[in-house]
Amino acid sequence: MKKSIFEYMEEYGHEQLVFCRDEKAGLKAIIAIHNTTLGPATGGTRVWTYESEEDALVDALRLSQGMTYKYAAAGINLGGGKTTVIIKSPEQKGEQLFRALGRFIDNLNGRYITGEDVGVTVGDLEYINMETDLVVGLPAENGGSGGPSPYTAMGVIGGMKACCKEIYGNESLKGKRVAVQGVGNVGHDVVKYLVEDGADVVVADVDENRVKRAVEEFKVSAVGVDEIYSVDCDIFSPCALGATINDETIPKLKCKIVAGSANNQLKEARHGEVLGQKGILYAPDFIINAGGTIADTDQFEGGFCPERARKKVARVYDNVANVIEISKREGIPTYKAANRLAEERIRKIGEISKLRVKVPKKLARASE
Repeated sequence: MKKSIFEYMEEYGHEQLVFCRDEKAGLKAIIAIHNTTLGPATGGTRVWTYESEEDALVDALRLSQGMTYKYAAAGINLGGGKTTVIIKSPEQKGEQLFRALGRFIDNLNGRYITGEDVGVTVGDLEYINMETDLVVGLPAENGGSGGPSPYTAMGVIGGMKACCKEIYGNESLKGKRVAVQGVGNVGHDVVKYLVEDGADVVVADVDENRVKRAVEEFKVSAVGVDEIYSVDCDIFSPCALGATINDETIPKLKCKIVAGSANNQLKEARHGEVLGQKGILYAPDFIINAGGTIADTDQFEGGFCPERARKKVARVYDNVANVIEISKREGIPTYKAANRLAEERIRKIGEISKLRVKVPKKLARASE
């Protein structure tokens, strides 16, 4: 490894790392608990064919840190966490693996709550739920949101409108050309809402079946995965994996706004400044894609309520607008403004004496 475990923890500011192994279940997982100042660490489980254990570790560290900032900026009283599960092939997934993971999560006695991420379905969460109540994003019949994708997409649309208000003087998406990179669960819903709002949409995805589905269902146009960056558009919306905004892709962009659902869109923080220098308004990912996490955690209010969740997700518009205002007022890039918004809330709450982290009653079984 390039660094020791504790050097990595110090770099990202983590409280705890938990390494989980169950030979019979084929489980190799890393649970990263970043910060519990605001509440229990919460974040999804990602299952991936990582090239190395170090890659899985860094992914867990980066993603859990992002969840801390996402919850803080969204006004949610939870901390950041994330689980990465290392597999050699998708065939390893199944009840045995996820129930084994559920036991490890349950043994953390409420310090960590998991949910859906890349490579994990609502059905997989049900397996985890057989071993622990510390799960969000369960099916509606089990008291959950039924999956975060529609709510994440709602938030992305709200964030786009806030950006349009800043750039074009009004929030309307009608007639705006939007290039959507990635039409998986969230991206598909983003396209749906964009079309409903009258936008002109162009899509791309490595999965040809996803592209075909979007084109046939929404009558949008499609381009190749490399061409999507060069589309002449108003908004470029990265809704696939991260690090797509980088030295290679930024010169190709022909847009005024970057606003999408992907996590860790900037390959390096400095790319946020490069976008600004090019006159492109960037909606920081953990601000604009918070809708799903906002909705998932609504179940802590005594049971999930779709109407209440939608009202909460509507805050994404205001949060993006606040970040833009801080950026303009202080003369800093939007990604720095977003960090400042989150860090300030964590600092203020952290100063409250005798703060106690309480696990929601519905999830308290593990600590009884």
